[in-house]
Amino acid sequence: MDPRPLDDDRALVTAVLGNVPGAFERLVREYQGLCWHVIQRMVRHPEDTRELCQEAFLRVHQCLHQYRFDAALKSWIGQVAYSVAKRHLERKRIPLAEPLADEDGVDLMERVGDDFDLEAATADAEIARCLHAAIEALPPLQRTVLTLYHLEELPIAEIAGITGLAEGTIKSHLFRSRKLLRDALEPRMGVAA
Repeated sequence: MDPRPLDDDRALVTAVLGNVPGAFERLVREYQGLCWHVIQRMVRHPEDTRELCQEAFLRVHQCLHQYRFDAALKSWIGQVAYSVAKRHLERKRIPLAEPLADEDGVDLMERVGDDFDLEAATADAEIARCLHAAIEALPPLQRTVLTLYHLEELPIAEIAGITGLAEGTIKSHLFRSRKLLRDALEPRMGVAA
């Protein structure tokens, strides 16, 4: 791992903890997109997302002294945002994910493939609308994992750090999400399931 990002993280955290003017605002500016993305993909309600983002950054401010530099600050803040969104869904009794076993009860973890090209699927505007609708129809956890992996381009290990799930479980959610998307888009694109 490149030591520069951790050095940058250390400098920013030190500035925030030292109450350097503008430091916390810089932290919020730098990570508000990630925070919004994680929470919005999970809760899908703009008003709730705004409030939960504020709650997440309040929690970041309150708990920043606990950050130990053992992972990127981005991962730690993503984990806080995920935790806030997850608690919100639990309070509302919204299921986080569908079961990860197929109809025969077989664990899907070993059957992950990267053969579904998300970018190619968005080439046509109609397909893009269908893809967006299909992504929005995914359960919150699968929708979040899929977008963190494909749109935020986070590695599986970092997503595991954010969500607290095992890497194999992340792969299973990615597999399941891609299968659901293929099934939804197959009639329009001719993608073989």
